[in-house]
Amino acid sequence: MKIALVSPYDWGVPGGVNTHVHALAQQLRDRGHEVKVLAPAAHDVDDSNVITLGRPWPVAASGSVVRIALDPRVGRRVKQVLAREQFDVVHVHEPLMPVLPIHVLRHSRTANPRVVNVGTFHARKDGGNRLYAYGRRLLKRWFRELDGKIAVSTPAGQYVERYFHGYYNIIPNGLDVDLWSRPDVVPAPGFEDTQNILYTGRAEKRKGLAVLIRAFGMVNARNPDTRLIIVGPDSSARRRYERWVAGSARRGIVFVPEQPYADLVRFHRASHVFCSPALGNESQGYVLLEAMAAGVPVVASNIDGYASVITHGADGLLVRPNDAMELADALTALLNDPKRGAALAAAGRLKVQAYSWPRVAQQVLSYYERLRNQQDTVEASRRLARRHTLTAAP
Repeated sequence: MKIALVSPYDWGVPGGVNTHVHALAQQLRDRGHEVKVLAPAAHDVDDSNVITLGRPWPVAASGSVVRIALDPRVGRRVKQVLAREQFDVVHVHEPLMPVLPIHVLRHSRTANPRVVNVGTFHARKDGGNRLYAYGRRLLKRWFRELDGKIAVSTPAGQYVERYFHGYYNIIPNGLDVDLWSRPDVVPAPGFEDTQNILYTGRAEKRKGLAVLIRAFGMVNARNPDTRLIIVGPDSSARRRYERWVAGSARRGIVFVPEQPYADLVRFHRASHVFCSPALGNESQGYVLLEAMAAGVPVVASNIDGYASVITHGADGLLVRPNDAMELADALTALLNDPKRGAALAAAGRLKVQAYSWPRVAQQVLSYYERLRNQQDTVEASRRLARRHTLTAAP
C-alpha cells in the first residue's frame, strides 16, 4: 500500500504526535509499504519521505503551545501533492486541527476516489474543546470524510465522541519497548547516594510540577537522603520553577537539561520512583509507558488518561490530583518499601508489552486492511446493483 501519514504540527519540533507518526511510518515501511509523511515545517527537512506543506505558527492550546500551519492557501499545494502521489490510505492525525488536516480531507477523495481516509484523535481536554463546540457544524463536513476513526485511549475517544458521534477504534500510542528495557543501560552518574524520584517533561502548569515540588518538600523532610530529578526542556515556566526552588532554599531538587531521547532512560535507571502528577488534559500518558518499560515503579495522578494505563495497586499507584500531601505519602511509602516497588515495576513491565510498536503498528495496519475490504465490498455491491438495473431495463 501507498500510505500518507499527516501531522498538523511543525515537523521540526519534537512532540507526542510527531514521535508517534515518525515511529509508525518506520514500522509500516519495515512491513513493505511505501509511506510519506505530510506536515508543516518552519525549515527545510532533509528527508525524502517527508513532504512539507505550509509554514507553522505558534498557537496556544490546552495549556500548551502548538505550532500549526494556518495559511488557507496551503490547500492548492495539498491538492497537487495528493494528485501526484495517489495514496491508497490517507491517515490524518488530529484530523480536525486547522488547517492542513482539513485540506487533506477536502482533497483526498478528489485525487483518488478509492482512497481510504483514517483519522487518529490523540487529545483530551477536561474542560471541553471550544473549536469542536463552536465549529462543530462546519467541521462535521470534513469529519464525514473519515472512513475510519481511531482514538489513542478510551478517554480520548469519549472526549471527541461528545462532539462527533461515531465508532472509535481504540489503538494506543506505541512505544519502543526494547529501547527502554535494554539491559546495557548505564545509569546517569551523580545520583548514586540517594533515593531518587524522577519527573520528565515540560514545566507547564497542567503537568502538576508545582504539586510535586511541594510534595517532595515533605518527602525530603521525612527522609533527607532523597532527591527529585527534573528533566525537561528549557522554558520561561521552567526558569520560574528554578527561581522558586532556589529562593525557598528547598533541598535535594536537581534540574537537568533536556536529554536526547535515547539517553533519557539513563535517568530512569538512576531513579527509584517515577512521578507524573498531571492535573488533567492527558489522553494516555506516554511518560508512564516509558517508565514502566524502564522498570521504574510509577506514582501518578488519578486522572482519566492515566487511569487508562495504570491499575492502582497492581502496576502503579494513583493519587488524587493536585493533592501534595497524598502524593507525598504515596512517594514516601514506595521509597520505604522496595519490595512493593519492585513488584509494581515487574507488573508494569508486563503490561507495557501491549503498547510495543510492533503490536500497535499491526493493529493499525489490520484496521487499514479491514477498511479497504469494506470499501471493496461496498463497491462490488454497487456494481452488482448497476448491472441488475441495466439487465432489468426494458
